Amino acid sequence: MNPATVYKALNPADAQLVNSRLEAAGFHPFVADEAAALGMEGYALAIGGIRVQVPESEFADAREFLDAPAE
Repeated sequence: MNPATVYKALNPADAQLVNSRLEAAGFHPFVADEAAALGMEGYALAIGGIRVQVPESEFADAREFLDAPAE
């Protein structure tokens, strides 16, 4: 499985919310770099954010799901 980043957040709450939405919709997300981002204040920005990733095969559908307006 090659992971693909579908979302980047600067705080863990945003990343976990997106992760939960994707899981509820049947995707297989993973939150990467969360522990590193929490290591030091401001480090999330320095490392480029906390990444929410899905398998590459789910990327297009997950991106479409996240871009769709909330009902």
